Amino acid sequence: QVQLVESGGGLVQAGGSLRLSCAASGRTFSSYVMGWFRQAPGKEREFVAAISWSVGSTYYADSVKGRFTISRDNAKNTVYLQMNSLKPEDTAVYYCTTGRNYRTYDYWGQGTQVTVSS
Repeated sequence: QVQLVESGGGLVQAGGSLRLSCAASGRTFSSYVMGWFRQAPGKEREFVAAISWSVGSTYYADSVKGRFTISRDNAKNTVYLQMNSLKPEDTAVYYCTTGRNYRTYDYWGQGTQVTVSS
């Protein structure tokens, strides 16, 4: 019912920056929150950041606070993840997701690879 398309991933050196985008389409009336998760090879998928469409309230994992910023453009149904001061441990596939609240995510994008070299 909801389609999510991520873009903006790539290869960057440690200390560099990337900006990820996620465009949502389809039946989004129950998509009140959008967020980002990531998964590195051999590791479990972990929460990165989330934002509400209505108010713009944001939440971040402790590991990315002060370095990553999530934002939204309601007119474009797009959410962004600005990633600064990237570290090799940030290397992962980053997935866009949306759901009805901060605890329940219903749809997922295909993922975009972020690789940070040392």
